[in-house]
Amino acid sequence: MAKGKDGDEEEKQGTHATVISVLGRTGSRGGVTQVRVHFKDAKGQDREIIRNVKGPIREGDILCLLETEREARRLR
Repeated sequence: MAKGKDGDEEEKQGTHATVISVLGRTGSRGGVTQVRVHFKDAKGQDREIIRNVKGPIREGDILCLLETEREARRLR
């Protein structure tokens, strides 16, 4: 939770996304995993995007995305 200018607490909204497939490891030391996630956007449409995730992850996990517009570049 973030504190506003006047000291009250604001709660950030996130979008829940389900991991549908693990694409592979990336990063200079392999500490980041690329995953394909499925979620409903603000308009109610189903979307699938690729995101980078740090830490342990597997299919079926639920992520809370604070930002849903950016998509990770695919692994080569």
